[in-house]
Formats: sequence, C-alpha cells, structure tokens
Amino acid sequence: MLRLALPLFVAFAFAQTVPPEQMRINAPYVTTPNIVVDAMLKLANVKRSDVVYDLGCGDGRIVIAAAKKLGAHGVDIDINPERIAEARTNAQSANVAHLLRFEINDVFDSDIHDATVVVLYLLQDLNLRLRPKLLHDLKPGTRVISHAFHMGSWKPEREMIVEGNRLYLWTIPAP
Repeated sequence: MLRLALPLFVAFAFAQTVPPEQMRINAPYVTTPNIVVDAMLKLANVKRSDVVYDLGCGDGRIVIAAAKKLGAHGVDIDINPERIAEARTNAQSANVAHLLRFEINDVFDSDIHDATVVVLYLLQDLNLRLRPKLLHDLKPGTRVISHAFHMGSWKPEREMIVEGNRLYLWTIPAP
C-alpha cells in the first residue's frame, strides 16, 4: 500500500506546486471514430474558406477529413513527434498535404490566431486550462468544438450525441 501511496503523494504535491499554466499535457492518445469526425465538421459548419486547427491532433484524421471532404486548410498540432509523422503520412496518402501544416508543439505554446475552427479531443482539465487561451487568442466568431469534454461554466451553443459520443460547440464572443 505504501508503494502506491508515495507516487500518488508525489504527483499530488507536484500538481499543487506548479501553476496550471506551466503544467504540461498528459493526455492519452485515443482516436476519434470517423462518424464522429464527420459530425464534428458538420456541427462546426466547416467550409472551404476555414482554417481548422486540431490541438492534440493524433493521426490527423479530423483536419485531413476537413481538407479532403470540404477543401478547408488546416493545422495539426501535437506534442508527440510520432503522431505528427503519422499525420503527415496520412495527409500525403489522402493527397491533401498541400492544404495542411504540421507542428510539433505543446498546444499551450502554439500560435492559433489564424484558426477559424478549433477542434479538441483532450481531457476535461486540459479543456478548462485551455479555455483562457482560446478566448484570448482567437478572433470573435471562431468556432470551437470538443469531443467528449466541456468547458466548465462556458456553456456550449449546441451539443450533439453521435453513437454515444458527446460533442460541444462554442463560438468565440465579441469582446
């Protein structure tokens, strides 16, 4: 029991001493089912003129679908170089790499100012920590869509359930 308690205590103590904005991402890699990808793009009303940013992109499937099906441009951002390499390969296989940009970066350090749509499939605490950045960095009218996790007191404009997967949509308000 002590062997389990000590690592938990150390992790808790570390979390209490590091400001939330300096804590790094530790989200598992879980893919979004293709039917949910399509629903996310539809819920966010993605168009050819959009620039879709996927924060924590994994294999890149959401931005690749936006490019392939709708002609949108996009940016895949992930902290894991292996995921970015996989996303690049997938984009080349789908013949949409020319519409996309790939960035190995922590989502908290990335420049997201050009986004017109931001896609998230992160954990609840990451969404909450990311919310101030989204509200500060994104232009009014930018759509934010999250798979599975909400944004606390920031109430979504729309919610949808697709095959048991909850989706949330917000629009960045005018100042």
